[in-house]
Amino acid sequence: MDWHQLKYFQTLASISNFTKTADELALSQSALSRSISRLEEELGVPLFERKSRGVVLNRYGEIFLKHVNQAMSEIAEAKQEINNMVDPFHGTIALAFIQPLGSSFIPDLIGGFQKETPEIRFQLTQDTSKIILSKIEAAEIDVGFCSTHESIENLSTFPIMNQELFLIVHKDHRLAGTEQIDLCEVANDPFILYRPESALHDVIEGLCHDAGFHPKMSFEAFEERTVAGLVGAKFGVALITFMPGLDMQKISLIRVREPRCLIVIQMVWRTNGYMSPAATYFKSYVENTIRLTE
Repeated sequence: MDWHQLKYFQTLASISNFTKTADELALSQSALSRSISRLEEELGVPLFERKSRGVVLNRYGEIFLKHVNQAMSEIAEAKQEINNMVDPFHGTIALAFIQPLGSSFIPDLIGGFQKETPEIRFQLTQDTSKIILSKIEAAEIDVGFCSTHESIENLSTFPIMNQELFLIVHKDHRLAGTEQIDLCEVANDPFILYRPESALHDVIEGLCHDAGFHPKMSFEAFEERTVAGLVGAKFGVALITFMPGLDMQKISLIRVREPRCLIVIQMVWRTNGYMSPAATYFKSYVENTIRLTE
């Protein structure tokens, strides 16, 4: 069997119709049929059940498809790895980051890197920490910038920055204009929290517990600007990272004295899979850049 036979089989298994598969592969239907027949002869078993409107995999075909998919994936990765060895400073880095980093940190970081390596491109996505971590584990992205509070098998981290969380209240709130407070002073206030899929959800609940109370949720939001808008509409109080351009007309920002309200932003990557030279070089660039600014 050869690569083309495996590709033809994989495509037919997906489309389930000889005529449509032949069109997709730019083959004659007879050539496709001969290729599949030779493959079945070599394996000694049929791979498809013929139906009136097409074909479907039988139990032998399902087993074979699983291994063909793995083999084709390995071949594609090998080709990419070889291409990267030949030209390590080309290619695309898949990078994901949480929303607060999008205004300046990520653009500045990528801008500085591309001054050194203008041929490397980035595929950027913005998401919650939980989704970013799952995408790194699934090898869907190369590097992520997010908040993680526990070690995860096969993932490595490098601390990027500490972000302070501030209490925000409406301008008419009893604490508005106060420079700093203890978090327990708002134990009886309704809280606007982040949705459970956000890493900040667990962080804020943990800080409230450290202060001796469970927050009374009035609303759950996805990102900081929505949280700030709800505070400005008098739905409650919230903990938020400061963002440039935040509308301060209806809210007051207060530093929390106790407990210390900080989240650690980390660079995260897989340690049990292939990382291209471009992604490896970017990771080293980030580490060196952060060390120089400390």
